[in-house]
Amino acid sequence: MSSIDLFTIGFKKKSAKDFFGKLIKVGVKLVIDVRLNNTSHLAGFTKKAHLGYFLRNIGGIEYIHRSDLAPTKEMLDAYDKGTGDWPTYEKQFIALISERKIEEKLNKDLMDHACFLCSEEEPIKCHRRLVAEYLQKKWGNIEIHHIV
Repeated sequence: MSSIDLFTIGFKKKSAKDFFGKLIKVGVKLVIDVRLNNTSHLAGFTKKAHLGYFLRNIGGIEYIHRSDLAPTKEMLDAYDKGTGDWPTYEKQFIALISERKIEEKLNKDLMDHACFLCSEEEPIKCHRRLVAEYLQKKWGNIEIHHIV
């Protein structure tokens, strides 16, 4: 199999026009929502009840939510509330997805032009980047593209 183009995107500070436009421009075929909670966020267009509809009807893009690619509530709370730091969070999260064996649960054939979605504007301190990099190490034939 040739190289897989895998994308990541965060919706913070993006309008709906910008968000959907960027996904369409790079040819995303599947958005994989890696948020733990996908029902209440600042951008109403990214709520679970609406996002699949918008993706399908605006860009012909499929949508799935995979909470097994998200941190636990405890991990997220510790980091968000300032009781944890990024290096600790990163190590814990990588251990978690390794324990979950996500590389065996995802269909590699569907990953070309898939896009991991989370809320963070930048990928540097977001678990979507960690998921993409983990899969790159496990599968070896992934080119990661962060849509910002």
